[in-house]
Amino acid sequence: MTESELGSGPDSERVAEARARAHERLHRQRRSLRPLGWAVILVVVLGSANSHPVPGLHGKGLAVTLALCVFAATLLITIGDSFPERGIGLQAAVIAAMGAAGVAIAGLELKGATGVAAGVAVFLALTRLPFETGIALGGAVTIALAVVTAIAGSSSSAVAAEVLVTVLLGVVAQFLKRSRESQDQTELLMAELEDARDEQARAAAIAERGRIASELHDVLAHSLSGAAIQLQGARKLADREHATPRLSDAIDRASELVKSGLANARQAVGALRGDTLPTLAQLPSLIDTYKADMNLDVRLRIEGESRVLPANPSLALYRGAQEALTNVARYAPSARTTVTLRYEPDRVTLSVDNGLSATPAREGMGGGRGLEGLRERVERAGGTLSAGPTAEGWRIEIEVPV
Repeated sequence: MTESELGSGPDSERVAEARARAHERLHRQRRSLRPLGWAVILVVVLGSANSHPVPGLHGKGLAVTLALCVFAATLLITIGDSFPERGIGLQAAVIAAMGAAGVAIAGLELKGATGVAAGVAVFLALTRLPFETGIALGGAVTIALAVVTAIAGSSSSAVAAEVLVTVLLGVVAQFLKRSRESQDQTELLMAELEDARDEQARAAAIAERGRIASELHDVLAHSLSGAAIQLQGARKLADREHATPRLSDAIDRASELVKSGLANARQAVGALRGDTLPTLAQLPSLIDTYKADMNLDVRLRIEGESRVLPANPSLALYRGAQEALTNVARYAPSARTTVTLRYEPDRVTLSVDNGLSATPAREGMGGGRGLEGLRERVERAGGTLSAGPTAEGWRIEIEVPV
């Protein structure tokens, strides 16, 4: 796997870690070879100094000097930190210049260790460049080395030895590159396998939750719906039979408990199915619904700079407004109501104030435990709830930290 392939596509946390380890391993290998590059420059320079012609400023000596300068400069560039981030074309051009300089040195100085310069170019071509480009450039440098040294008068055995050294350096380079890439590929595949296992487990969990949701809906929700219908009938029968107030209140409380249980069951089914829970962003829509369906006189007031809240506080405030407006619809259907949402730096407060109602409470809607359940929800979110009479009517206030 090439370095560009290792860096493509969106990554999970495991895959990103595997890619980061591969990147670090690549740079660690390059850093470890950097002192070897300096040593190669030293060896080639010393070898040229002990060969003929020696580096100079005239004739062949000048050609040797220029070739040495090009080789040293290009090798220093290739072992630099920024070289791997350069384009493939620029990298290939630098390594080709190094190979040409190495071939020139070997052709000008037939004795000494100068032949290693071309071999280093082949090594870098196969480690730094894509396989096809590296093979083509390495092969071209090797062939040029053999031709130039043969024309310059080297024996066939000397030419064969230099070509063999160059080929061996290319094989070592390819072995090191394949070994590193194999380890990178193994770690990446292991990370992807772990991700696939997690995804399979999540899919199984979602399927199981869907099955449980269906069972809840088919059994519990249907049973509670039937119980609610029966209790409505019992309430009407109690009215016709002039039952005692205690019996009527008991039926009302049972009806409210069933309605609350049905709502909770539906909410649980939705949560199991992954339905999106409401947030404060839907508060205006909730108020519009109560205006239209319950004919409530209610308005919304927002103080402070609104912002997105965490899920639990946002849901608690939304449910608080829902419960408060339901209570207004039950007990003060004609009262003027104001919902105030106040954003502060470290908390958000929701207050619902309603005045006195000119019409009586709606029958069959009292006796519930909505405020108790809401208080528990608010406390789970780390907030507080207060409810009580005011000079103008009634107030419910919820405060949650954020």
